[in-house]
Amino acid sequence: MSSRDQFTSKIGFILAAAGSAIGLGAIWKFPYMAGTNGGSVFILLFVLCTVLIGLPILIAEFMIGRRGQKDPITSFKEQAPGKPWYMIGWIGLVACGLILSFYSVVGGWILSYIIRAVSFSLTGQGVNFSNLFSDIISNPWEVLIAQAAFMLLTLVIVQAGIKNGIETASKWMMPLLFIFFILLFIRSITLEGAVEGVKFMFIPDWSYFNGETLILALGQAFFSLSIGVAAMITYASYLSKKEKIVTSAINVASMNIAISLLAGLVIFPAVFALGFSPTEGPGLVFIMIPAVFEQLPFGSFLLLVFFILLLFATVTSSIALLEVVVSIGIREKTAQRKKASWVLAAIIFIIGIPSALSFGMLSDITIFGRSIFDFVDYVTSAVLMPIGAFLTSIFAGYQYSKKISREEMQTSPIVYNIWLFIVRYLAPISIAAIFINKVFFS
Repeated sequence: MSSRDQFTSKIGFILAAAGSAIGLGAIWKFPYMAGTNGGSVFILLFVLCTVLIGLPILIAEFMIGRRGQKDPITSFKEQAPGKPWYMIGWIGLVACGLILSFYSVVGGWILSYIIRAVSFSLTGQGVNFSNLFSDIISNPWEVLIAQAAFMLLTLVIVQAGIKNGIETASKWMMPLLFIFFILLFIRSITLEGAVEGVKFMFIPDWSYFNGETLILALGQAFFSLSIGVAAMITYASYLSKKEKIVTSAINVASMNIAISLLAGLVIFPAVFALGFSPTEGPGLVFIMIPAVFEQLPFGSFLLLVFFILLLFATVTSSIALLEVVVSIGIREKTAQRKKASWVLAAIIFIIGIPSALSFGMLSDITIFGRSIFDFVDYVTSAVLMPIGAFLTSIFAGYQYSKKISREEMQTSPIVYNIWLFIVRYLAPISIAAIFINKVFFS
């Protein structure tokens, strides 16, 4: 136990955990989900779901990880000997490996855009951004090389360990992420007509207030906090017993909400000011954003900054995903970290090749009507994550005695009782609703 690597500070842990949560979910998925679901009402429900349901489950994952001080599988085995709770760790392992296999593909797309932005070939000269995006994702050599480069970047950080790799990278990337986003927000909000984008985000259109929007907002809250894939359990296992997990969880959730809102405040004012539609869907970042920045003063530079930010956010999430796999792969044998990191990263890259080629060479192959990329995304977000979150909530609510969970939380009786009610009743029911909606009605 004494040889186990640990975060050197509370802020290092919070930034790393926040980095895990703040990824494509906050900067890519949140704006297009809000844009296609009424803006303000979706955002309001997302914030409420994050605070009322996502945060308590995040506390539960921190509790399990910090108490266990081991990789997820070993931790569950030791905390519930003779019981099958360790399967939560296996679900996390499979989910993280699969998510990273297609996450690295998107990371490669971002690198492709950055290279074009650096050479100033991304904007100007009548570029058709829809065609450009299609050309990039259908080019087999470009997507595979870019995917490999992104995996290598992730690997270099993870194989260096917690203190020298993940914590150091997060301490640099997360503050820069906030600073640059604030600068982009200031530029976007000062555009003529930008106020319409702000209204879209903060003045409710109650016609969108319905069960479907609530389910989508709840799903976004879980996805954006990385709940259900053992990533937060893994990070918390490197957290000192002296740190208060409730405060840390509140900080992580708050940072995730802040970055999500900042992403919206960068994108929507500019979209409205320049006469575009916020309902463009998943192509909002890769097709709409370049078109928006092309029309701004210093647009090429600002676009480069935006994609660097997106890369930062994607990397801080990808290192968390790989860390889950590596921590299970090495168990407590820290001397094997570098070798295991290379081997496991290579395996995940190979698993991701079909996803990378699913918009080009393998575009004719579908699984249950979905491309390979979309199918892997669906299996992880609609099946594995809800199951993992559901079981985690049940474990924390029922497997732990009240004495144990009170000792771990170190909080007031009122806060504890609210948390216990949520993880025992409200959260499992909500997760079940997401699961049923996605699997049977989407």
